[in-house]
Amino acid sequence: KASIQKNGLNLNKEVSNKSKTLQDLENSFSKIVGLDNVKNDIKDLYCFIKVSKERQKRGFKDDPISLHTVFKGAPGTGKTTIARHIGKLYKKLGVLKKGHVVEVDRSGLVDAYIGHTEVKTKKKLNEALDGILFIDEAYALGQSTKDDKDYGKHAIEVILKFMEDNRDRIAIFVAGYDKKMDDFFASNPGLKSRFTNHYDFDSYNHNELVEIFDIIMKDRFEYNGMVKKELSKYFKKLIDMTDAEFFGNGREVRNTCEYLRRIQHARIYNLENYEEREDSYFKKIKVNDIKKLSEKKGILKRKEYKS
Repeated sequence: KASIQKNGLNLNKEVSNKSKTLQDLENSFSKIVGLDNVKNDIKDLYCFIKVSKERQKRGFKDDPISLHTVFKGAPGTGKTTIARHIGKLYKKLGVLKKGHVVEVDRSGLVDAYIGHTEVKTKKKLNEALDGILFIDEAYALGQSTKDDKDYGKHAIEVILKFMEDNRDRIAIFVAGYDKKMDDFFASNPGLKSRFTNHYDFDSYNHNELVEIFDIIMKDRFEYNGMVKKELSKYFKKLIDMTDAEFFGNGREVRNTCEYLRRIQHARIYNLENYEEREDSYFKKIKVNDIKKLSEKKGILKRKEYKS
C-alpha cells in the first residue's frame, strides 16, 4: 500500500512504530497475572509521555514529567516486577538514561549514626542515578519511635534533597501496604507533593493464585483439572483465614509450590521400588497432595478428606 506523506513524515511508519511499542508493552503484561488497573494506568502513562514529548518539540510549555511514584498494596502483588517494566519504559522513551531499578528497604538506608545514615542513603541514591530507586516498605522510614537516635526521618530528608537536585535523573518509587503508606506521607510535609503517580495493587483472588501456580509449575509437573479445583479451594480458605495485611499473595504461591514438591517427593519415596517407576510418575501431582498440604497448613483435618 502507498504511504501517506505529510510534512516529510511517513505516517504509516509512524503509526506502525506506535503500535509496535504498545504491543510490546501489552505482550510483557500478558505474562503478569491480574493487575488490570495497574496495566491500564501504565499504558496511559506511556501515551502521556509520548504526547508530552511531542508538545515539547512544538514549543509548548508544560510542567516537567513527574517520575516519582507510589505503589500501594499487600506483599507479593507484583510491585517490584511492575517497577522494572516502568524502568524499561522510561529508558525506551528517553525519560531516564538507564532505567535500571535499585531495590532497597529501611536497612539499606538507615544506620545507627546520623552521618552514616547520610552516607548510606546517598550511596544507594547514586547507584540509582538515571534509573529508579525502589524503596520497599517505605513507611518504616517515617514510623515514630521512642528511640531519639532513629534516623529514618533523616534518610527521608536526604532523599528529598537528592530528588530536587537530580529531578531529571532519578525516579523514586515508594511501596508498601496502603494504610501504612498514608502514615508515611504524613510523617514529612514535603513528601506528598513530590509523588504524583499513584498505583493501587489489589491482592490476588484464589483463581488468580492458581494462574500464578500454573506459571511456576506447569513446565515441570503434571496435574489435572481436579487438582487445580482443589488448589483453588485451598487458596480461597487460606485467604479467608489470613489477615490481608500479612497475606503473601505471589510469595504464598511460591511457598505452596515448595511445600507441594516436598509432599509429592515424600509420597514417591515411601513407595516400594520407587526408582523403577516411569518418568511421568515423578512429574504427577495428585489431589491428595493438595489435601495433605491443607492438613499441614491447618485448613483441613484429616477426617475431612478420607479417600
